[in-house]
Amino acid sequence: MNEASPIPVGEQSTIEIETAPRPAIKGDLTQGPILKTLILFAVPMLLSNVLQTLNGSINAIWVGRLLGESALAATANANVVMFLLYAAIFGFGMATTVRVGQHFGAGDIDAARRMFGSGTGFCFGLSLVVAALGGIYTPALLDALGTPEASKIEALSYLRVIFITIPLGSVNMMISMAMRGAGDSKTPMYAMILAVAIDVCFNPLLIMGVGPLPRLGITGSAIATACANVTGMVYQIWRIYQQDLPMRLRGHELRYAVPRSAELRYVLAKGLPMGAQLLLASSAGLIMIGLVNRVGLDAAAAYGASLQLWNYLQMPAMAFGSAVSAMVAQALGAGDHARVHRVTHVGMGANLGFSAVMATLIVVFDRPLLALFLGGDSPAMPIAEHIQLVCTASFVIVSITMILTSTMRAYGSVMPALIIMFLGLYPVRLGFYWLAEPMIGSEAVWWSYPVASTLTVALTVLYYRFGRWRAAFGT
Repeated sequence: MNEASPIPVGEQSTIEIETAPRPAIKGDLTQGPILKTLILFAVPMLLSNVLQTLNGSINAIWVGRLLGESALAATANANVVMFLLYAAIFGFGMATTVRVGQHFGAGDIDAARRMFGSGTGFCFGLSLVVAALGGIYTPALLDALGTPEASKIEALSYLRVIFITIPLGSVNMMISMAMRGAGDSKTPMYAMILAVAIDVCFNPLLIMGVGPLPRLGITGSAIATACANVTGMVYQIWRIYQQDLPMRLRGHELRYAVPRSAELRYVLAKGLPMGAQLLLASSAGLIMIGLVNRVGLDAAAAYGASLQLWNYLQMPAMAFGSAVSAMVAQALGAGDHARVHRVTHVGMGANLGFSAVMATLIVVFDRPLLALFLGGDSPAMPIAEHIQLVCTASFVIVSITMILTSTMRAYGSVMPALIIMFLGLYPVRLGFYWLAEPMIGSEAVWWSYPVASTLTVALTVLYYRFGRWRAAFGT
């Protein structure tokens, strides 16, 4: 195996990497036809994302049907809070994945393992702090969201279980992301299949209390999900060692789990802006939940059901964005800058095609899909159908940014995407709401989505075309 020199940490460093032929490495994404490689790598991630979202949707169906609209609104509020907590960790995982991909593309497996160990160890420690803070401040956060009183107690019960499992969940997330950076998207998919099967089986049993199992209500739903995720993590660890996959740590390599200064500097420098992007998105989501809660319980339930469908709509962009990021990072590690542009263009086309098909299906079949969560006679149904008509296209539009920012992120350019996201979510989306609400009332909440998406895409395309995001690699 060819051991290339580790990639320098400094963003302004020009990286020189040997491009001489090297022995094939399992998970190498730098060779072969781009479209075929992209699809073969992205489809397992798409299936994983669909399964994960399907799992959440099935849980929401059980909660809504067995416990009522109040409990469904509680899970919508709780999930936004949960995403806010994970966002504090996720950015560092993304930075770790990019660096793992660069080292892997350069053929330096030991450096990739060092990066994986340092990133995972750091994120595990951080998750302990995040879980503790979440347990303390979540009641105040739910109050700030304006969570309906009927839903607040249930949301707290749900989140107490989630907080306990956040540290293990962060490790599971880091393993999945590192495996994808090393060109393996199948192991996380198999783990997700196992986790979803467990969750789907045990969720209604623990909610209702079947047989010897206690009747736990919404807490039972959280426990089933937590146990399923832990099982998926155990499976991934077993598979890594059983098949001796590249990201395994043995012997002296176990010390890599203690964060090292060089790797930690990169994780912090790039992970903070990446995490800030997710925090911006989740904080804007919290504000939107608060605005929707002001409209009333029916609107909150309708919005919760709509979020479930929007999760599916974002699946293609998330999968192809992750695939593009991994392929670009490996291409950079191999010194093949020409391949980067081809990967980006192919990824853009594939993403738009899949996203457009998904959006069409959601709009055409919105009533039966929404009825899964709300019931066909729910007073929230007309609101949810209207929301879908107004907002669905905006998610197809904004999916363009996921591909472009994935390429720029692999180059280490993260601040421009943060700035653009801030402008789209706050001055534009929230600014539009405050200006339009006196004139069109609650319609301002829904129309803020397409307005913000259009501007965000325009700014991202302009920066991708004319910005200096390639400068760190001397191109």
